[in-house]
Amino acid sequence: MTLVDQFQRRITYLRLSVTDRCDLRCSYCMPERQTFLPRSEVLSLEELHRLALGFIERGVTKLRLTGGEPLVRRDMIELIRALGRRLGVDDGKGVLEELTLTTNGTRLAQFAEDIAAAGVRRINVSLDTLDRATFARLARRDCLPDVLEGIAAARAAGLRVKLNTVALKGINEAELPDLIAWAHGQGMDLTLIEVMPLGEVEQDRFDHYLPLTTVRAVLEQRFTLTPSEHRTGGPARYFDVAETGGRLGLITPLTGNFCDGCNRVRVTATGQLHPCLGGTEQVDLRAALRSADPDAALAGALATAMRIKPERHHFAIRARGEAPALARHMSATGG
Repeated sequence: MTLVDQFQRRITYLRLSVTDRCDLRCSYCMPERQTFLPRSEVLSLEELHRLALGFIERGVTKLRLTGGEPLVRRDMIELIRALGRRLGVDDGKGVLEELTLTTNGTRLAQFAEDIAAAGVRRINVSLDTLDRATFARLARRDCLPDVLEGIAAARAAGLRVKLNTVALKGINEAELPDLIAWAHGQGMDLTLIEVMPLGEVEQDRFDHYLPLTTVRAVLEQRFTLTPSEHRTGGPARYFDVAETGGRLGLITPLTGNFCDGCNRVRVTATGQLHPCLGGTEQVDLRAALRSADPDAALAGALATAMRIKPERHHFAIRARGEAPALARHMSATGG
């Protein structure tokens, strides 16, 4: 069966989290003393592989591995290799057209060549600043040199790198035009993202929320932005930047809804399927995988997921001091 929701949107894109753990503690993402899941609750690599194959059989053509930070998981490269062997294979059990991952880049220098050898052609790297002091304050770890080394290693291995940057008022706001120019000068696209109100953190997101409508107005004082027809299957809307020759993406969960063409679902490292990042709906795929008849149970669970996938998300930055609408953190959901 193919995965089609009640609004006739076909699901072809799976974001599969392999761990909720991360070696950074970005202040907008999680608290400093984050409590991570017991390893016993996390899917094994074999379960993750089996789950991915089940989605491919049902029409998923693009698979992104996420976290937390996926490269902190031991033997992660073995899963990448196993899934890479499915790329382009047409054996009647679905065809995986693209395998990719999102990483914070701290361990890319170690794994870039193996990732490329496994068949991955492009990756996303999260990078919010080029200022070392700002990076250390924001991520609570002094790792900017490691990230830049990882980006260089990825590009040397032949991987196309796209940067993801969360726009933060009063933190990296003034740096964004220069960061875009630097990325494009290095041959990398960059996507700006509005801060997402997921989970409790020490700082109030209200204070750092920066609408991309505001950012775009500032950028257009320096750059000529032309809407692009480029699409990657994700939520970003792209613009060609005349002055740099590069491409800029904007992801606007708060100022611009992009749900009408949603083609994706997320599965957490514990096997919980979230049909919508901004919704409370979920289906337990771990229970299905560990049942007496996993194939039938998985089919039933995915059918349920398609029935409950909402038409759109309803993200909102709440007033100062109010708790976020969704308690789960992005690291637990899968980036």
